[in-house]
Amino acid sequence: MSDITVQAGGKQRVAVSQAKASSAKSSTWRIMFLRELHELWIGGRAPTLLLIYSLLLGVVTYVFASNNELSLMPPKEMVYETLKTAISVSLLMGLIIGADSISGERERATLESLLLTPTSRRQIIVGKFLAALSVWPAAMLIDIPFMHVLAQGDEAFWLGVLWGGILGSVLVPAFTAMGMFVSFWCNSNKTSFLVNLGLYILFFLPVQLPGRAQAGAPGQFLQWINPIAAVWNFLEKILVNNRTPAERWTWLNPPIVFCLAMLLLLFLYAGPSLSLEGGRPFSFRLRRGRITGLLLIAGLLFGLGVSPVLAQAPAAAVAKPLQISVNMDYKVVRAGESLFFDTVITNPAAEISPPIIAAINIINIDKEGEVVDPEDWSPERTQYIEQLPPGQSTKLSWRINAILDGDFMVYIVAMPQPAGQEATSQVVASPGIHLTVTPFTRLNPRGVLPYTIGWPLVIGLSLLYVQRRRRSEIETGGS
Repeated sequence: MSDITVQAGGKQRVAVSQAKASSAKSSTWRIMFLRELHELWIGGRAPTLLLIYSLLLGVVTYVFASNNELSLMPPKEMVYETLKTAISVSLLMGLIIGADSISGERERATLESLLLTPTSRRQIIVGKFLAALSVWPAAMLIDIPFMHVLAQGDEAFWLGVLWGGILGSVLVPAFTAMGMFVSFWCNSNKTSFLVNLGLYILFFLPVQLPGRAQAGAPGQFLQWINPIAAVWNFLEKILVNNRTPAERWTWLNPPIVFCLAMLLLLFLYAGPSLSLEGGRPFSFRLRRGRITGLLLIAGLLFGLGVSPVLAQAPAAAVAKPLQISVNMDYKVVRAGESLFFDTVITNPAAEISPPIIAAINIINIDKEGEVVDPEDWSPERTQYIEQLPPGQSTKLSWRINAILDGDFMVYIVAMPQPAGQEATSQVVASPGIHLTVTPFTRLNPRGVLPYTIGWPLVIGLSLLYVQRRRRSEIETGGS
């Protein structure tokens, strides 16, 4: 009887010890997460990056507010440009932290001790990844006051906070995971940083293409498939052009798919194979599950189907000229404000129309006044209609940013797309809108200055405190 009791007690102790080991193993990612947070924030890397980030953001915002020409930008565009700067720099910070996460451990000869711990290697990657993401919320928090000042009460501020936070939370994890994946393959930080910097530039090159290079099906597809360009396009249409998310949701596919692909590569492919040497041993013998996973990633990246920006409708002949009307005759606005109006285009013919092109134009009534460049006044100068059934109408919404003061005439022209290279079509103009623009009182840069100086000062003082605490910890540990 006692032997049975002893055996039962032994089995119970073994079960308890196994449960404790399993619990410790499952919580290793939390330990790694806290360790990496300490290294990032108490070690000073994250405050240093945020200090540089706040200085750059403050300079950009102050230039927007103080420059006579840039301060004439509508608040919506200022919010959009500031948000672009914040996300762009945050992506770079995520890449920098990710690039150092694994190759840095190898270079500092600290990876071996991590691999010897009784835990799965994927949990090490999870802890490092979550800690690397901690910089993004701080970066977004720093940007919010700048956007609030530049918005000047415009609703674009809340839209910028909402969509900037959502899309930044998609792009930043994707680029952080990409930085860690590159670091997984590299034995030195130098190689990891150079490769990640090259990838960062590669993603931003299509965004810098001139307007003509972005036009047409190939240019639009290149912009759509690039996750950064797709996010910029979506934000511009929502914040500046007052489009609805339902109209532009297809531009969210590339960044979401790119993020999922990077996370799959990092956690399913690289995580289990983390080793002292860069990368993983190459083998022609791949498991069926891994092949399926790689094919799934490739399918997510390139199998989304044809982009809707490439869709074109066939041309058809039009028998009668189009009809176009406007819902406004006269308007007085202040320079820097925006004017919104609608036009209705009708197809009076008995046949379906070919694709229709509508464009906005602005003329300075004063012959001695400055010539108006419609590209500066309208964020979306041209709109396209695929086809109009016989007798049907469609409404187009337009926005004018009043840049100069004076008297102007605004009108819309519409034309059916020509049937061929040697064909032409009849252009129809709408009634004009007499637009009177009163002088503009530019944004007071002193409203931006407290944040331009305050954020770097607060972060700088925090960095000094962190360095003192770090030095104290080293001295205490050394004694």
